[in-house]
Amino acid sequence: MIWMRKQRVLAFFLSGLLCMPVLARSDSASAAGLEADSLVPVGHTIGIKLFAEGVIVIGLAEVETSSGVSTPGADCGLKIGDVIETANGESVESSEQFAQLLQCGGNVALEVSREGRELRLDAEPVRGDDGTYRLGAWIRDSMAGIGTITFYDPKTGVFGALGHGITDTDTGMLMPLGDGSVMDSSVKAVKPGGAGEPGELRGNFDLSHDVGELYANTARGVFGVMEENTFTEANAVAVAEPGEVTTGPAVIRANVRGDGVEEFGIEIVRVLADSEAQNLLLRVTDEKLIELTGGIVQGMSGSPILQNGKLVGAVTHVMVNDPQKGYGILIENMLEAAGDGPA
Repeated sequence: MIWMRKQRVLAFFLSGLLCMPVLARSDSASAAGLEADSLVPVGHTIGIKLFAEGVIVIGLAEVETSSGVSTPGADCGLKIGDVIETANGESVESSEQFAQLLQCGGNVALEVSREGRELRLDAEPVRGDDGTYRLGAWIRDSMAGIGTITFYDPKTGVFGALGHGITDTDTGMLMPLGDGSVMDSSVKAVKPGGAGEPGELRGNFDLSHDVGELYANTARGVFGVMEENTFTEANAVAVAEPGEVTTGPAVIRANVRGDGVEEFGIEIVRVLADSEAQNLLLRVTDEKLIELTGGIVQGMSGSPILQNGKLVGAVTHVMVNDPQKGYGILIENMLEAAGDGPA
């Protein structure tokens, strides 16, 4: 068997680290973007499941064989961050399936995506001490966690969440989306943030059914479609025009306890309109939110930001050394990344 971590459900991926993804295979579903004059600012948490298109190499390792140590993955040219898409012409769909494809022995032709380039590598798995063929690679095929829905478009059913992409926890690269879905959730507990220790929301997921399907994982958010439900029932508000956002008071809508969405006061300290993602420098001013969470915590990514009654953006990151400060993305950049819906 290939060296792997079984990753059908993995630890929370929605960190407050201030790093941005270095690989964006599908940064935008359409250059035109989603056109909407008004959207529902949701602010409710959701559970997210994402299954990769192929499997991601997150590490390379030695294989113990009867004749000594071998490194077939490294020897064939595999690198950390590679996405293995096919093996001997067969599409790779999961870690388990890929392991089975290696068990015939002999040379395996791999089609690999590396930073947007398509490569062919010839690998020769070796028989390990337990009799199974191994490639000497740690791989991952899925991620799961909790985040927040930013907006919902009642006209199209499109929603956007997170304000940043779902990245692999080891490589920092965007997970190439094969398929994914979202589930209803509620917040059961909060680990407050502190200097150097980002907090987090801890949620319960309704695993009995999905409430929506994903169609894009981009550096500026994840996007999908869903039917109207209890947390999309808020009134739609106008979408801010480019250049309309200013420094000064604003509010965020966030689900930080139970099933309820509340509004909390913040200040937009700086607007960085020339950036694609980290456009807004934010400071939490609401004492109630500071008491509940310490400020911005993991899981709040995607919380919609409203200013003068208009939807202007979403919370994306927390400053690790000061949880009362963080970054946000302008709504115009999320809508551009959303495209005009699923293909």
